[in-house]
Amino acid sequence: MSTGLPKEYYRLLEELQTVDFVLLELSLYLDTHPDDPQAIAQVQQFYLRRQGLVQQFETQFGPLQEYAHSPTVMGWPWAEMPWPWQV
Repeated sequence: MSTGLPKEYYRLLEELQTVDFVLLELSLYLDTHPDDPQAIAQVQQFYLRRQGLVQQFETQFGPLQEYAHSPTVMGWPWAEMPWPWQV
């Protein structure tokens, strides 16, 4: 499916998916090792990285989530762009 989106769109989306995967895995690990300070520090590090990526993506390409989870100054562009799972 070719949507004519720039390569940066796909690069940022893939990096976000990677960071989300790492955060999920760390969360599962922390379920059984809740006192591991290194894992807790990694969660904080990746969470900050995710926030930066989301901000960068949404500034360039619009919201990633519906239901006002992604603030926007561009009106209501949610339905205008391809949704993340459509690319």
